[in-house]
Amino acid sequence: MAQINEQLIADVVRQVLKGVNGGTQPAAASGSGISAADYPLGMKRKDLLKSPRGIPFEELTLENIESGKVTFDDFRISPEVLKMQGEIATSAGRSQIALNLGRAGELTKVPDARILEIYNSLRPHRSTKDELLSIAEELEKKFGASVCANFVRESADVYQRRKLLKGDLPSAE
Repeated sequence: MAQINEQLIADVVRQVLKGVNGGTQPAAASGSGISAADYPLGMKRKDLLKSPRGIPFEELTLENIESGKVTFDDFRISPEVLKMQGEIATSAGRSQIALNLGRAGELTKVPDARILEIYNSLRPHRSTKDELLSIAEELEKKFGASVCANFVRESADVYQRRKLLKGDLPSAE
């Protein structure tokens, strides 16, 4: 397996961002003051990174795995880190990526098995509108994932207009 040269990737990202921003440095994002200049966080701002259980990034080592100090769950991304990544995207003028990272942050609270069930429910002709609206309500009330809930509600409306709900016949076009 090829080893990833993180410094090379960081340099390429900086060059791309420089081109996207017309040669100017991106402005700092709102919130924690993180900007594209802090990318990648794992190299430049390790001090800010923590596991979902609060273990500092520097302590996520093989030795601590072997001792049991860290577990598999410590290697999952936290909503806070996704928020910082979103701030980086915003500062680089990538608002859609920032929105996607915000949705991902909300989904960290949803069990993996449930995410897969929801994913399958969102496939065309798999769910009724009421089933999709029920999923949206669950996301909002049970997991506090209001952005994702609105996405599912919007999907239900679009599927209804395009006849993509369960029971709708596919178009013969």
